[in-house]
Amino acid sequence: MSHPLLELQAADTMAEQLRYRREHLPERDRVQAAKNDLLRWNQAVTLRRDRMAALTTEIEADEARGQAIDAQRTKLNAQLRTVMAIREAEALQHELATLADDRSALDDSELEALEEQSRLDDELVELAEREGPLRDVYVEADAVLKAAAADIDAELERVAHRLDGLRAAVDKAQLKRYDALRKDGPVAAAALVGSRCEGCHLDLAPAELDKVRASAKSGGVTDCPNCGRLLVVA
Repeated sequence: MSHPLLELQAADTMAEQLRYRREHLPERDRVQAAKNDLLRWNQAVTLRRDRMAALTTEIEADEARGQAIDAQRTKLNAQLRTVMAIREAEALQHELATLADDRSALDDSELEALEEQSRLDDELVELAEREGPLRDVYVEADAVLKAAAADIDAELERVAHRLDGLRAAVDKAQLKRYDALRKDGPVAAAALVGSRCEGCHLDLAPAELDKVRASAKSGGVTDCPNCGRLLVVA
């Protein structure tokens, strides 16, 4: 059944389907997956760089403490060479032993930090090698998405031009009602096929069918008594 209202409805439906397809292109999922891989890569790099910086601060602090300990040990050793009293000498030796333990612990801590830095540096090198391929995947996926979206946009533009002509062909009063109905749902106009409204897919009772046909006798359009849509009657 060909009628300006039905053609308008079909074109509007096609436009909605195209917009839906554009927003749900499978290519979008591939772009998002590639973007997520890049985000995880960036997080991994940032985490390691931050840890490297923290380790550098720890090493510098350990070196400063180590230098202070070494200075104190030098000072105590000098005092020890001049001490005559046994108790004083023992006290100095005990303090030197404690400082030696502290220095050893600092050396161990600094060595562990340096080893961790070396491991992190190796990991950053590996991550750097992965950056290019990850970005290539994203760029390719994005290009495919843009091409698919551009195809739909071109089709939408063609439908939009067609809609302009179709709207001009519809009776103004019917068009106003059609637009009002479209605010409540995508389907505002439907055909009567046999005794069934193709909008709500309900059959009209014989008495309703007679009233509908009588109402649409002059212009071929009336309202569906079931759903209130514009009903095109052949």
